Amino acid sequence: MDLTGAVWRTSTRSDNGGATCVEVATNLPHVVGVRDSKDRQGPALTFPPAAWAVFAHAVAHASLTSHPC
Repeated sequence: MDLTGAVWRTSTRSDNGGATCVEVATNLPHVVGVRDSKDRQGPALTFPPAAWAVFAHAVAHASLTSHPC
């Protein structure tokens, strides 16, 4: 997936000034990019915007549950 032109941002709630967090790019059409803030040249995960919105909503509302493997 080509993420050229991605504008990466770090959560304002991250500690260490964003050094131990993920960065998210939501400015590209049809894709949301997620990468490790410590390895900016490394791989990035990509998600459809609708899936990312559901995930972000679940995190914001603490509605994620853990399931045993």
